[in-house]
Amino acid sequence: VKTQMSSRNLHALTLSLDTPDDSGAAVSTGPPPLFRSSAIGEWCVLSGRSNTELAVEVAETLGVSLVPVKAKDFADGEIGVHVLESIREKCVFLVQGMCPPVNQHLMELLLLVDALRRASVRTVYAVIPYYGYARQDRKTTSRVPISAALVARLLESAGVDRVICVDLHCGQIQGFFDCPVDNLYGSLVLRDFFISQDGE
Repeated sequence: VKTQMSSRNLHALTLSLDTPDDSGAAVSTGPPPLFRSSAIGEWCVLSGRSNTELAVEVAETLGVSLVPVKAKDFADGEIGVHVLESIREKCVFLVQGMCPPVNQHLMELLLLVDALRRASVRTVYAVIPYYGYARQDRKTTSRVPISAALVARLLESAGVDRVICVDLHCGQIQGFFDCPVDNLYGSLVLRDFFISQDGE
């Protein structure tokens, strides 16, 4: 099942700031200072094939267009990706989860990160709604890998600067990274949903 969230509840995942205007209504001002570039237009959003609908809603919430990406599968099972616009010196939010098929989406994520680095982007923020291999976060018996740690090393080796996840299986996974990790909690979204359904 692909991880999807409603655009009404994307305030955390899209990293937007909501500030009141003169009428008291909330107005989105884009990414907060931690993620905001020094000049307008120096950040962008793009996506692989794992969570395209979510990426579209994130971009719409931020008021930007997704950077077009072409991804294809070769006859021998290999994956090819191509970013179709210049993103030089931009801060890139890459939305790509590891939902099934896990290995395909993980490899696509790594290829996209490598493509971004070779395109001379400034920073890569990997937005991963579902972190694959998260349950393999420790050795349960002899001669087994700690797969969650290996995935973390792969992401950092590919060139990720920051990871944004949703409900990691275990908080200790954040310790497998040397780069910053933001673990967002879906319970806040579920709380608002159930409160809205209370009268029905």
